[in-house]
Amino acid sequence: MSTDECLFCRIVAGRVPARFAHQDDLVVAFHDITPRAPTHILVLPRQHIASAADLTDLDGPLLGRLFAVTAELARDADVADRGYRLAINVGPDGGQTVDHLHVHLMGGRAFGWPPG
Repeated sequence: MSTDECLFCRIVAGRVPARFAHQDDLVVAFHDITPRAPTHILVLPRQHIASAADLTDLDGPLLGRLFAVTAELARDADVADRGYRLAINVGPDGGQTVDHLHVHLMGGRAFGWPPG
């Protein structure tokens, strides 16, 4: 898939509107348009990486930044103290619907286990 075809790459490039929660040189975060919790933010690298299955050891610094931003956003959304869920879906059977690595930050309600 080219970056022109990737929905999240188009959002990162400003060609598709989104309600951004964070932007820096490496990471972008925006509110999910179909939230599954009161707080539901997608956190993703600007760089197109199709899924977590494509990560290598060289992506360590990027992943560190991705998770640091996610933790900061959880604090900003006042969900950090009570807890929140992070989800990374991989492939169609894992529930991935957009082929661009992203973390779902969800909070503001209790979550059950198993997630289903």
